[in-house]
Amino acid sequence: MTEQRFDSVWDALENSPAEAANMKARAGLMIAIRDAMDGWQLSQAEAASRLGVTQPRINDLLRGRIDKFSLDALIILATQAGLTVEWRVGKPAA
Repeated sequence: MTEQRFDSVWDALENSPAEAANMKARAGLMIAIRDAMDGWQLSQAEAASRLGVTQPRINDLLRGRIDKFSLDALIILATQAGLTVEWRVGKPAA
């Protein structure tokens, strides 16, 4: 058995670099939104109202149910949470 090393868990789990990049972006957005919500000190229902979604949707986010969120949906939630979303595109380091 050979040992493999990966830069992230997504690189190990996903079938392609593109799928891994998508999951990394989604995970990062979910963490940022959750951190913003933590600062509000609101109930899930109040946070949902503030973000314009349902309480069960907030529960999915807080429980890390990444499969329930598209990248587009998370960008919208992040901006609703008052966050600025910026992307950097470049070639991988050699």
